[in-house]
Amino acid sequence: MTGTLYVVGFGPGHEGHITDRAKQALKESDYVIGYKTYMELVAPLIDGKEVISTGMSEEVSRAQAAVKQAERGKTVSVISSGDAGVYGMAGLVYEVLAEQGWDRKTGITVEIIPGISAINSCASLLGAPIMHDACTISLSDHLTPWELIEKRIDAAGAADFVIALYNPKSGRRTKQIEEAQRILLKYRKPETPVGLVKSAYRDRQEVVMTTLEEMLEHDIGMLTTVIIGNSTTFFYDGLMITPRGYTRKYTLTEEKQPLRAHERLRPENEPWALHGGEEEKKQPLKELGLQALAAMQKQKHAPPEVKAIFEAAVSPGVVNKHFTPQQLIALSEAAGEKGTIEYTPHHYVLLKTETADPAPIIDKLRAAGLELAPVGDVVTVKACDFCNGDKSDAIPQAEKLQRDLGGLSVPKELRIGVNGCGMACYGAVNEDIGIVYRKGAFDLFLGAKVVSRTAHPGVYVAEGIPPEKIVPMLTRIVEGYRESGHPNERFFKYFKRVGTVEGFTHRDMPVPDVEPMPCGE
Repeated sequence: MTGTLYVVGFGPGHEGHITDRAKQALKESDYVIGYKTYMELVAPLIDGKEVISTGMSEEVSRAQAAVKQAERGKTVSVISSGDAGVYGMAGLVYEVLAEQGWDRKTGITVEIIPGISAINSCASLLGAPIMHDACTISLSDHLTPWELIEKRIDAAGAADFVIALYNPKSGRRTKQIEEAQRILLKYRKPETPVGLVKSAYRDRQEVVMTTLEEMLEHDIGMLTTVIIGNSTTFFYDGLMITPRGYTRKYTLTEEKQPLRAHERLRPENEPWALHGGEEEKKQPLKELGLQALAAMQKQKHAPPEVKAIFEAAVSPGVVNKHFTPQQLIALSEAAGEKGTIEYTPHHYVLLKTETADPAPIIDKLRAAGLELAPVGDVVTVKACDFCNGDKSDAIPQAEKLQRDLGGLSVPKELRIGVNGCGMACYGAVNEDIGIVYRKGAFDLFLGAKVVSRTAHPGVYVAEGIPPEKIVPMLTRIVEGYRESGHPNERFFKYFKRVGTVEGFTHRDMPVPDVEPMPCGE
């Protein structure tokens, strides 16, 4: 059974600028998936729908969740502000599908529904700044090397493009917009018109007309689109206008034009064109050869290679807590001069290093007796040291959990804690899933809230689970979470939402009555 996946661009956010096709797609959908802020903008159109909302930087999980629901036969809409094909979700959805071997003829139906992009909606508020050749450049260097972004800004400045800068500045990225201004001032006059538009057609819309020299004196953030004029752009009566070049062929103040319509495209009337005002002639072979040589020279200045970062959780084992000197040497050699080895509280160290081929690193670390696992939104198995092996009865289950579940992808990082005796001194009860070995069997705790001032242990749901049943039971719980958990939804929230997991009922745990604090306060 195959479903339908709509990738919907809903424009700047005001309902009046959402196309009828986009509204119809949302109406037809069983699921609507998107960034939390975007969900609020389209809330009147998705009432009664199954909604999956995630935070910033969770685009991949949104695309994966959409594909998963569509493959189950559902009709799903993934929403993007502006146009879904311009820095939106369209490409990412296709990447996920391609990775899974999607067949366009036999697989799920995909439709990209266009919307009004920020460059267009912001331009309409400024006047008519995009009337000649223009480009968009994102200043976010989270996924694109800054060296490459610099080259693009430089090239656009040299070519006299009207430029729309997306993602110009954030709390952490403050220098990029300053660098963009510095580069463009090499090619543009300080008084070049610049328009700053924040939250176009939304409640907190702000429009500022300024200049290239003075633009940094104004508030610029993630919700701002910066439009920088070309050498002919001008201000008139509060509007930003870029001529299309008609004054070369037309006299705008006269009703009768000096050139008739059929004369305007003749070579002699376009001396600025590539042909130089003359009839085009075939190029001599020598000239073609010189052009080929020039093209070969350009290849020497190709864009910088995107460096691959290899990340892995490295440990001596789920039970063993001791690194040998030889293992530490191997780990140091794997990191190299540019890599890092980071301590974590999760019974592993995090290795990060630049490499295009991680296989030799993996082989070397495994040869040293080290275990490697992926990091991120995966299952991590944590265990006590079983009193240095003196209380070893639960070690087989801990090691099997690591073999069977360790590293599996999940909606949000999931930690399974294992304690080898009733003292539970390691604190497995404070993990997403905790098991405690006691009197020859296991106690089970589900849904601890592992972070924040309102953190709490898991719900004590069962005791006396036979050792041979505990791993299959946890496997079913994890598989259920993988199938039904929303992207970025922590296990305790999933447990509360679905109410029952493996026959165990959720109960609210007592928490201190304190004011919730956002990250960083």
